[in-house]
Amino acid sequence: MVDRAAGAVSLPDDWPAHPDLSLSLNHMGSFDWDLDSGLMHLDEAALDVFDVRAEEYDGRPGSLGHRVPPSEATRLDSVVSQALKGGGTSYGAYFRIRCRHGGLRWTHTQGSILRDVDGRPHRIIGIVRDATQELVDSTARVELDAERRRQTSIVESTTAALAHARTVRDVIDVLKDSHGLEHLGATSLVMGLLESGRIHLVAEGPEGSFVPGTRYTRVDEQYPMSEVIRTLAPRFIESKEDFAGSYPRLWPHISGLGITSAAYMPLIAQGRPIGALGLLYSDKTGFSTEERNLLVALGSSIAQSLQRAVLFEQDHDLAEGLQQAMLPRRIPSVPGAQIAVRYRSARLGRDIGGDWYDVIPLPGGRVGAVIGDVQGHDTHAAAVMGQLRIVLRAYAAEGHTPATVMARASVFLHELDTERFATCIYAEADLTTGVIQMVRAGHVDPLLRDSEGECRRIPVKGGLPLGLSAEFGRLEYPVATLELDPGQTLVLYTDGLVEQPGADLDDGLQLLTAMVRNGPRNLQTLADRLCEEVDDRAGEDDVALLLLRRHGAYAPQTGGRLQQHVAQSDPEALSSARHMIRAAVRAWGAGERADEIELGADELITNALMHTDGGAIVTVRVLPSPERRLRVEVEDSSSALPRRREAGESGVSGRGLMLVDRLADVWGVESRGSGKCVWCEFAVTDRVPHHESPDHGPGLAPDVEPDLEPGLEGDPVPPDT
Repeated sequence: MVDRAAGAVSLPDDWPAHPDLSLSLNHMGSFDWDLDSGLMHLDEAALDVFDVRAEEYDGRPGSLGHRVPPSEATRLDSVVSQALKGGGTSYGAYFRIRCRHGGLRWTHTQGSILRDVDGRPHRIIGIVRDATQELVDSTARVELDAERRRQTSIVESTTAALAHARTVRDVIDVLKDSHGLEHLGATSLVMGLLESGRIHLVAEGPEGSFVPGTRYTRVDEQYPMSEVIRTLAPRFIESKEDFAGSYPRLWPHISGLGITSAAYMPLIAQGRPIGALGLLYSDKTGFSTEERNLLVALGSSIAQSLQRAVLFEQDHDLAEGLQQAMLPRRIPSVPGAQIAVRYRSARLGRDIGGDWYDVIPLPGGRVGAVIGDVQGHDTHAAAVMGQLRIVLRAYAAEGHTPATVMARASVFLHELDTERFATCIYAEADLTTGVIQMVRAGHVDPLLRDSEGECRRIPVKGGLPLGLSAEFGRLEYPVATLELDPGQTLVLYTDGLVEQPGADLDDGLQLLTAMVRNGPRNLQTLADRLCEEVDDRAGEDDVALLLLRRHGAYAPQTGGRLQQHVAQSDPEALSSARHMIRAAVRAWGAGERADEIELGADELITNALMHTDGGAIVTVRVLPSPERRLRVEVEDSSSALPRRREAGESGVSGRGLMLVDRLADVWGVESRGSGKCVWCEFAVTDRVPHHESPDHGPGLAPDVEPDLEPGLEGDPVPPDT
């Protein structure tokens, strides 16, 4: 004890306080419970805790029963009994008592158990105290911790949802559709992106809140998003008065929406602003420190997602432009057929790939249809696809057979500086006869839909994919022949239309067959329907689709056709060719232009014999078209194209093509697999009566019989009269 005589300090007379005073002042009392007699002594402070007067307590715990509700008494007895029977030396418990006025109050008791030498409990000494304020403080701490966890959860869940957002629209949808805004108490949001010094409003606030003239605003204008982008600091608007005073241009337009406060955050990525986000509240004033920190953290997460989305959209636009540049810009009109083409990029992964289609007009009323798929989904695959499409088109236009077209394309791909391979189907269709020659390089089989709607798979024996067949020296591509009747539709597609994750390819083919069978009759609508299925499935592969239907009403008139080989340095063959042309012109009713046709053909034959190393094949035929036109074709083995040139006053050469140009209605040159074909056409209007003879049949005069070489097509076929 401090020596008062020392006189160092002046202390109260009752210092130090008696323990009873300390307990009483802190709403604590003591008890002494003799277990042998069952009596429990409660001091005055303990009686105050139980809200019991001294005369109301007889020393037995049972007389406190009217203050301790039965459920609380049962729980307290259980705690004490467990401590006594379990050999414990102390216990503690919270329980409620019912005060004199009827209300409940939390109380805490702590007791020490005294035992004899045998370990038998015989006495409990302890305290009771009012725990109301303690639990209030504890609840507040728990609630505060729960609120902090909730806010952290909002940021984490929103960030997790934003991780899957690929576009700016996805980011906006995540913020609007998630429960983050709801938990934050915000009514709605506004968002703007910084574009070339202006703020583009990409997400509006509540419905009907759009302010005219704010779709694009300048950074230096007096708007909250402009301010936070200028200052790179958040702006918390804590009341309607604050809003009205700070932004007088904006407030009159939104004052009727019930907005009471708002929080605007700059969206900063990699140290530079990319936009701003505003959260609008209708039943809130002021922001706590925790709320401000939460919103700033949320803004940082949104900014990172937005930057990824903007970069993705830029890459997507670039990829889409590259893809469209690689595909045909238009599909030519093909007489006798209806064609529908579609391309759909993958919904997952990159939006560019190596799938392609092409339609190639060919001489003689034929058309080439191509569907293919280069391995991979990136810009390299698209670049390879573009090159492969061009060379395949060129080989087909040169007149090569379908097998040769595929073999040469494989060699080309193998010689490129790439490890990619490609699958492909090339179908060459003669729409007059309906005959289709088809070759397949590792691609999925096509489908055929009948005019009645029935659909089936067409097995086509094929070779290795392009590139691989050249690498392994297996360039043989068998040609399958198919007849396409009027009204039937050939369905060419890439594997993205039938492949589904976790499903067998045959199942996908059966599903596609059913969709084509049950699909609409209209070809364009059918193509759209098939692509909608791909869009709904959101597959990982892009899709190319080509539908070709032969018109049932297309029935061109079949004309005559004569052909003869003219060898170099063979005057007899040249004379025979002239004789054939003259006879054909008369027999097919072109007598009015006989001299022009014969002279034009003679010039083409002479040019071929003079300027090439081999002979020529001369073909005269009536074109299968509504307008009667006679066509002369001279085919040679040289790839050098003819050109018009001035002969000069004294020149003896150079006038041939000029003469053909004057005589014929139209002329041109076509590449063929073995060289070229120079042709000219003449409109034929008059019809000279045909001579018919039992010996020679209709079409040629009985005194005219062309000298044709064996093995060449030479039997005259009369026009349809």
